[in-house]
Amino acid sequence: MSGDGAARVLGRDVSRVEAGSRAGALSGHVLVVDDERNIRRILKMVLESEGAVVSEAESAEAALTVLTAQGGGVDVVVMDVKMPGMSGIEALERLSTDAKHHVPIIMISGHATVTDAVKATRLGAFDFFEKPLARERVIVSVRNALERSRAVAELAELRRRWGREILGRSPVMLRLLQQLEKVAPSKARVLIQGESGTGKELVARAIHEASGRSHAKFVKINCAAIPSELIESELFGHERGAFTGASSRKRGLFEVADGGTLLLDEVGDMDLNAQAKVLRVIQTGEFMRVGGQAPIEVDVRVMAATHRQLQECVQRGEFREDLYFRLAVVPLTVPPLRARRTDVAELARHFIAEACRENGLAHRQISQEALAALAQYNWPGNIRELRNVMERMVVLCEGDLAARDLPGEIVAGGGAREAPQFGRAELSERLAEVIDDRDASLRNVREAVERAFIIKRLVEHGWNVSRAAESLGLERTHLHRKMRLLEIQRGMP
Repeated sequence: MSGDGAARVLGRDVSRVEAGSRAGALSGHVLVVDDERNIRRILKMVLESEGAVVSEAESAEAALTVLTAQGGGVDVVVMDVKMPGMSGIEALERLSTDAKHHVPIIMISGHATVTDAVKATRLGAFDFFEKPLARERVIVSVRNALERSRAVAELAELRRRWGREILGRSPVMLRLLQQLEKVAPSKARVLIQGESGTGKELVARAIHEASGRSHAKFVKINCAAIPSELIESELFGHERGAFTGASSRKRGLFEVADGGTLLLDEVGDMDLNAQAKVLRVIQTGEFMRVGGQAPIEVDVRVMAATHRQLQECVQRGEFREDLYFRLAVVPLTVPPLRARRTDVAELARHFIAEACRENGLAHRQISQEALAALAQYNWPGNIRELRNVMERMVVLCEGDLAARDLPGEIVAGGGAREAPQFGRAELSERLAEVIDDRDASLRNVREAVERAFIIKRLVEHGWNVSRAAESLGLERTHLHRKMRLLEIQRGMP
């Protein structure tokens, strides 16, 4: 193609591209793959004028070499469909089956057929359009693809940073990790809500460790486990002789946590009188020991955790409204295990390895049938119950763990059952949950709808992936890839 013809590919004169150059609209590394040198040159010129870093490859084979060598260095690929040797479609197919590559790929073609477009879409192409290319459409498509790439990279970084403390890659856990990333470095007080056994204390510790107070102490008090007449002494300390049995001065936990973090666990069970004194400390940063005369200043980040609905407790007069609003500056909810079934396998393997290590036993494996049964159980005791079950199986069983080794209640809860119905009500409920989430993005909503619809089709076809893929108009390998990306596992409701 001539230089003039290449310029018209993007619907404008080369000189106007150069004159309209501006940086900053696009930020990322784009790989342009096309056997036509002039096409590569014009695309490079346009994308660089918008602030992108652009590399070139003249063949699909060269592109695969670049992606393999640079790994995550490329954020977006813009690739021609028809090229000598390996076609762009063949390269896309190869990349779609490689779990290590999640780079958005935009396909372009001057001689595209409907079959090409359909196949590219089924293989997961981010976008597909024909030449001549409209400049603004190219820029918008690349910008959207870069946003997708940044989101994937952000989630990978969240998993790396928080994965040692908080396990799980389900959508609800990724949203929680995104919230932790924002709240940890701040000074805001945090109210952590969730059912018993979900890991609220673990979340609080992770926030402390990622904060500027990590050098100081993390102190926890279980408000439900201490009698009401003793909780003030525990929190604020006492002077010698303050009451019968006070034979010496004692520092309270607010004083012990000075410069660090204090977690008021099960704060909903705290006595109303103690609530008033905690409120005063939060407001003034001062308190007095029981029997003391002089105020003590402290700098403590207060976090609270509870399995109770504090707003309902406020309405019943069981919890002070002013203290609730002081504690719930940033409310976080730790989801129950039944809401993150795709995390069960990872958690189970982790607890098996932990139990083997603590009991001096050789490492054990667990069968896929057993994992499937674990994922279907509702876990009323949440993660605490799962940990106990895994340790019990490790201690009592010989060799690797199988479905026959599971406790009776789990087998009964996860055995053969009628395939669940999944219709408009469930789709509406799941979509509403995402829409009501203030931190949700358009991408979150799109993925929630896609995930719910794919699960619906899988349920309707008895989890036969081939038949479900056919009904969705997808290749079987592409549906498998979608299921991995959206954390969909067999047997999910």
